[in-house]
Amino acid sequence: METEAYIALGSNLGDRKLNLLRAVSELGRLAGCRVTAISRFYETAPVGMSAETPPFLNGALRLTTGLGPRDLLHELQRIEQQVFGRRASPTAISRRMDLDLLLFGRQVLTEPDLTVPHPRMLQRRFVLQPLADIAPQAVEPLTGRTIAELLANLQSDERVTPLEP
Repeated sequence: METEAYIALGSNLGDRKLNLLRAVSELGRLAGCRVTAISRFYETAPVGMSAETPPFLNGALRLTTGLGPRDLLHELQRIEQQVFGRRASPTAISRRMDLDLLLFGRQVLTEPDLTVPHPRMLQRRFVLQPLADIAPQAVEPLTGRTIAELLANLQSDERVTPLEP
């Protein structure tokens, strides 16, 4: 059975745009998966990091997948580590690639190392804006509200600027 999953992408080190495009390519190469939509890319100020931290490029994509949520999360982590050299850190640090599983169909999962919907997506304009590009009518299962509604009602002063084509 196939499920639509939504994934956030972020990069603030190296060639950020190339990193995002490479991540899209890597996700499209996963067995049993197809990338079916990609948002615009946005330059965003880092959240929860020092003012000297370089800005991020963020985006989102929709992936149709035959993988379960845990297997998909494992693949996201594998790509971060093996392709982009990400190392675990207890605090937010700069990185070439950050891949977050935002939504997995309408499933709600709360496990020690897997929470879906992503627990902080509702407070982050840098997540909701690109997600609204590709899935404005998708329903966040905990609130029952669409992504467009969540974005319209978000109280945040985050700077999220679309990249020029």
